[in-house]
Amino acid sequence: MADSAVARAGAEDRSFFGHPRGLSTLFFTEMWERFSYYGIRPLLVLFMTAALFDGGFGFDRETASAIVGIYAACVYLASLPGGWIADRWLGLRRAIWYGGILIALGHLSIALSAVFAQHTFFLGLILIVAGTGLLKPNISAIVGDLYPEGGARRDAGFSIFYMGINIGALVAPLITGYLGERVGWHWGFGAAGVGMVIGLITFRMRGPDTLGDIGLQPSVSPDEQRKVKQYVMIGVALIAAVVAMAMFGVFTINAPAVAARMRDVMLAMALLYFFYLFFLAGLTGDEKKRVAVIVVLFIFATIFWAAFEQAPTSLNLFARDFTDRTLFGWEVPTLWLQAVNSLFVIIFAPVFAIAWMAMGRRGQNPSSPAKFAFGLFFAGLGFLIMVMAANRVIEGGTAVRVSMMWLTVSYLFQTFGELALSPVGLSSMTKLAPRKFAGQMMGVWFMAAALGNLIAGIVGGHVDPEKLDQMPALFQRTAISLFVAAAVLALLVVPIRRMMRESSAESH
Repeated sequence: MADSAVARAGAEDRSFFGHPRGLSTLFFTEMWERFSYYGIRPLLVLFMTAALFDGGFGFDRETASAIVGIYAACVYLASLPGGWIADRWLGLRRAIWYGGILIALGHLSIALSAVFAQHTFFLGLILIVAGTGLLKPNISAIVGDLYPEGGARRDAGFSIFYMGINIGALVAPLITGYLGERVGWHWGFGAAGVGMVIGLITFRMRGPDTLGDIGLQPSVSPDEQRKVKQYVMIGVALIAAVVAMAMFGVFTINAPAVAARMRDVMLAMALLYFFYLFFLAGLTGDEKKRVAVIVVLFIFATIFWAAFEQAPTSLNLFARDFTDRTLFGWEVPTLWLQAVNSLFVIIFAPVFAIAWMAMGRRGQNPSSPAKFAFGLFFAGLGFLIMVMAANRVIEGGTAVRVSMMWLTVSYLFQTFGELALSPVGLSSMTKLAPRKFAGQMMGVWFMAAALGNLIAGIVGGHVDPEKLDQMPALFQRTAISLFVAAAVLALLVVPIRRMMRESSAESH
């Protein structure tokens, strides 16, 4: 009875640009959360590699880049337990609230590391990872719950919601970059935290009136909630013990080595999981065909993200050290170039959506693997641009700085790649996943992104004025990997189509 009332309310409420008012609450909460995330992520590598007398940590580039990779990978992986905790203990709304609090505390801890020590900096990163894991997947789930009727209106609602993400990602580097680079690193970190606090206040004040009862209660019994609470407390205690031992010097952490080990473990986990699906999960022949396509998309999505997520590491360092950022006599902060991708997404996302729809009406809409191949090819063009830019630096020596247009054009092609691959991948996972493994397939997609971030962090430190020869080689390897992946996937398009022809859920 109550559920049907919620469904009617969601279908009838059109007060926010034709959508439920609750979407506005979630839009602004997510916008500020993404402001906080994208506000500090590219700032991290600049801060950690800055010399001690410049207020930084003086870390070498490989270490700093690996730390950013580990951090970003953990953010994606934390979505898996975060969704589980919300479903089986806290409920979606409380998970979002507590997650936002943890994120805000994390930013405060990072900002206070200027007064205290490195320990509070890394504690802050851990708090942000935990908080994002609770907030990110569950706020998206509530967006879906606003549209129990599904259909095109739900898709349009998600489009508006994702626009909030990109607005936050666009504005964040402009503010935190200026404050962090021109005023003080910790002013930039603090500004990101203020953004999260604004998002928390928005959610707390507007949630009860605009969201009603959606997401208040978990979907399990009180006994199950108590069990999950116990498991979570044990997990938190173990993490706290490891963190405390690291802080007190019981053992030291080598970030590049940890990143490499994490990569190997995650790859092994993915292989074991796919082995389980094929041979032990009792899937039908039709379902195995669809899982085979998911495996292919997983592999090539990982390759794409390993390149694309070099934006806050290798490309960010290139912007700082080798790019002439002077505009009308004023030097643009390094982080401002990080906003270019989000600006291009806002401009071109509607263009891509219209193009896919127009091709679909003519029966020419490319399959998911074909769109993935386009995405990999465009990203490869972006890094080919960077090979040419890096060679210009090599020819002129460390004193040469190239135009901002090199990075801008590179980001343009990478954005085309993102728009061809990212939304399509998410949609394909939902279409192809065997029904009883639907949630786990979303976890597989998150794991591809996590692996890509981790690999990007491992390779991203090879942009160094003292090791110029490594820089064009890094961009060249990345471009070649993307082009080869695009070619291989293009060759697989026809066999995959043939394999899926008799499947009940096509991949296009």
